[in-house]
Amino acid sequence: MQLRLPSSISEAQRCLAEGAVPVGGATLVWAGWQRDGFPEQAVSLRRLPEANAFGPEELGGAVLLHRVDATVPEVLHRAAGGVGTGAVRRAATVGGNIVGSTLRCLLPAALVLDARATVLTADGVYDTDLTELLAKRPVLLALRWRTPLASNYRKLAGEAGGAPPLVVAVALHAGDDGPARLRVAVRDGYDVLSGSAPYEPGAGAEEVLRALEGTELGELPAGARDAVRGQVGEVLARAAAG
Repeated sequence: MQLRLPSSISEAQRCLAEGAVPVGGATLVWAGWQRDGFPEQAVSLRRLPEANAFGPEELGGAVLLHRVDATVPEVLHRAAGGVGTGAVRRAATVGGNIVGSTLRCLLPAALVLDARATVLTADGVYDTDLTELLAKRPVLLALRWRTPLASNYRKLAGEAGGAPPLVVAVALHAGDDGPARLRVAVRDGYDVLSGSAPYEPGAGAEEVLRALEGTELGELPAGARDAVRGQVGEVLARAAAG
């Protein structure tokens, strides 16, 4: 297998056009390749500057998970820190986790940040939302968002060999011309559900949960709702404390 390492967008496009298979840290594909056979060529974006962006409001798709620190909002920092083992985090990438994984541990965090995706195809680069990113699965160059007022993330303990553990991500955003907005996303099994509700200062977690009843989150089982209630309460308390 030939591993191609483009250092420019045009070169990366050429790799994709010539059939190179996108690969990050290969943590998700290596076992399958060993079983089914390796592709003739693969492409990694680890030398592409646009895929290694890192700042308070952006994160490149080729950034390794162990590098995701407190520079980014807490919800995303904690999500990256909770993926696999230290060895996995030193190899796995942001793009591989969101686009290439069935677990998508970072997806709830990206959803509550209301992140936009810059993606790469053989035809060019464009911006899109997370819904299209997951549906079409192009190569993720970078995520971008606006810094929330407060955020939090919790991954509950799971059973060995059981379903993926419940994940709850919450972020409170300032409103442009109206009230603030609270966004919540939950990974329940392999499904990721999300919703948002307006937030007026002084409102409590129960009021927010009632406002979320009309979203996908209204279908959550009682245990998951309790976890959401706890994380919403923490974020609101942080926001009130300034």
